[in-house]
Amino acid sequence: MRSDIPFTPRSLTASEYVRELFEPADNVAILVRKRSTGQTVQRIAKAEVIASPGFQNWLANQNAGGSDVFVGMNPIKEGAYNRTKENIKNIRHVYLDLDRNGDASLDAIRNSIEVPAPNFVLDTSPGKHQVVWKVNAVTQEEAESLLHNLANQFGGDLAATDSTRVLRLPGFANHKLSEEFIVQARQESDAVYTLRDFAIHEDSREKARHLSDREEHPRTVPSHHKSQSELDWAYAKRALARGDDPEVVIQRIADYRSEDKDDPNYYARHTVTKAQADLHRGTATGRTRDSQRIEDHQLTEDQREMP
Repeated sequence: MRSDIPFTPRSLTASEYVRELFEPADNVAILVRKRSTGQTVQRIAKAEVIASPGFQNWLANQNAGGSDVFVGMNPIKEGAYNRTKENIKNIRHVYLDLDRNGDASLDAIRNSIEVPAPNFVLDTSPGKHQVVWKVNAVTQEEAESLLHNLANQFGGDLAATDSTRVLRLPGFANHKLSEEFIVQARQESDAVYTLRDFAIHEDSREKARHLSDREEHPRTVPSHHKSQSELDWAYAKRALARGDDPEVVIQRIADYRSEDKDDPNYYARHTVTKAQADLHRGTATGRTRDSQRIEDHQLTEDQREMP
């Protein structure tokens, strides 16, 4: 569920990050791994406990002693004592570990029409990032398929495509590096997404565009995804809300739709102009989130009339 009011990015402490990821009563896995020996300790505790000063002090002591600190990205079932797939309660997050060409991959994600704005971006070491989206109504099988396809699309680590994955916790040193690097986290959106917000799939249009003419596949969208016009509309509003130059947004959409629109420049300008008008109305009237959600539903209906 997205808001059209621009979100102001903010840095998060470890406690704040845990509170943003989970409900207070969620069971969450914390993994502490000593770099020099490989010894691993896993604790499963309530999110509110992990975020507490006492638990954070314990983690800080472990980190100071040479251990890396990680958090499981999906909550654990009540009474479970390990982080197996069978013990995942539900899917709350999908993510990417960008350990190669991280800066370029992160830029590609932020400028992509096919994925929504990330909720969290972690800087795990110079030029390397972890990207997290909050989701709901996504099954474990759907999540792992999406994780794999996101990694293929944006050059993420394919080993980090399972629902039991742990990612780094911000505020603690990454001991994999010779020089100390404190992991940083930024929250860049407060939205919660569904599969309909992602247009990444195995026969991705973006991947097909890089194939030779002989190998190119038809530009199709799976039935469970939004139409491409809806995705263009969502991308325009997202890009404008974060301050992108409207002319740049128009050019990106026109370039992307150059293969299936008779006049892609007119289409792109029409889409961006309508998005600007809607964002202006939202800012001028100071709409509440509830009213925005109602209008978002109406906009989805209106998009059927877009060229």
